[in-house]
Amino acid sequence: MKIVIASDHRGFAMKEHIWTIVSELGHECIDFGCFDEQPVDYPEMAYAAAVAVVNHEAERAILICSSGMGMCIAANKVKGIRAVTCYDQLNARVSRTHNNANVLCLPGDLLGSDELRKMVDVWLNTEFSGGRHERRLKKIELIEEGRDPRMKSQKDEKMD
Repeated sequence: MKIVIASDHRGFAMKEHIWTIVSELGHECIDFGCFDEQPVDYPEMAYAAAVAVVNHEAERAILICSSGMGMCIAANKVKGIRAVTCYDQLNARVSRTHNNANVLCLPGDLLGSDELRKMVDVWLNTEFSGGRHERRLKKIELIEEGRDPRMKSQKDEKMD
């Protein structure tokens, strides 16, 4: 699987560590920056990585900033992205099984090396469970289209 990895300056050190983890797990990494610890604005990297995922240049992305939240907010502005901020293995697993998350956002300032390795492994190796969760993702797509998911038409009913 191709995985985009990107960070701001606060996540740079962790990005380098994640590159190693992802490579050891047998995946191809694509580095979207940043490339040192000089201050940069995280929305630029989040946008570039998210666009690469929706354009099928990579299957997923892992983004790192100090809290993970800024990257998550920015990435989720791109239609088709389901970015999540995770702090433990359970969050990582559920983000895949229930939400089919395609972008993992991590806090560069808050995770230790052992937990990071386990989270990345779980997130990359957990499949979407589908079922009732598929219906919910379709409602998220309606929201992305500017439609109210509570007001499904006859046409929308056929999506189930």
